[in-house]
Amino acid sequence: MKKHSKLVAAAALALSVFAVNAGDVTGRVTLKGTPPANKKFKMDPLCGRLHKVNLHEMPFYKVASDGGLGDVVVVLKGAKGSASGPVVIDQVGCAYVPYIATAQTGQTITVKNSDPLMHNVHPTPKNTAGGNKEANIAQPVKGMKNDFKFPAAETFLRFKCDVHQWMFSYVSVFDHPFHAVTDEKGNFTIKNVPAGEYEIEAIHRKVHGATAAQGYKGEVQKVKVTAAGGSANFSLNVP
Repeated sequence: MKKHSKLVAAAALALSVFAVNAGDVTGRVTLKGTPPANKKFKMDPLCGRLHKVNLHEMPFYKVASDGGLGDVVVVLKGAKGSASGPVVIDQVGCAYVPYIATAQTGQTITVKNSDPLMHNVHPTPKNTAGGNKEANIAQPVKGMKNDFKFPAAETFLRFKCDVHQWMFSYVSVFDHPFHAVTDEKGNFTIKNVPAGEYEIEAIHRKVHGATAAQGYKGEVQKVKVTAAGGSANFSLNVP
């Protein structure tokens, strides 16, 4: 009993030390210049009935009025840790939500169908040499869910629906949990980062798309994290 108590106390101490020496990294990503217009088109009749107006816009660039850029993947380089809980991607209104997400290697990615019609989930990883496997699973009934895991890191691993050719989601997989995606105003928060000095990278699928074949290369800077946290702001240019 005493040994068990000592183990519990040691675990609690370790957690408290980690909490004291961890902070949140916050920041913002903005876009300079005018990006090309997102494509807009009518969906098929079944999907069109799920909307007041049958007009879908591909979310290539999500830019706020003041230049804040959404859907940017922000990741610390060299961090270590473990994630908990699944990443959830929904198929709703004949679109994948979110369009851009992040996960850790081995973390569960749950894809569900919230539409009253058929979709299929078709991840098409490129890092097959690292063990990431393609799959193609039908979800004909509303409420269906399927889980996926990928053992190797990969930037913008694509999920698509072969039934509806405009439906995509891109999940960037890293070997630690210290990453985030900017919101519609360009803001991000990476929580509970262990104190230390890191490089932090901001990657946008379209802005940095020219380097995709060689591996996406984003904007990199240094950030120092203390118990009070850290901050990093990025300004990207329209390619």
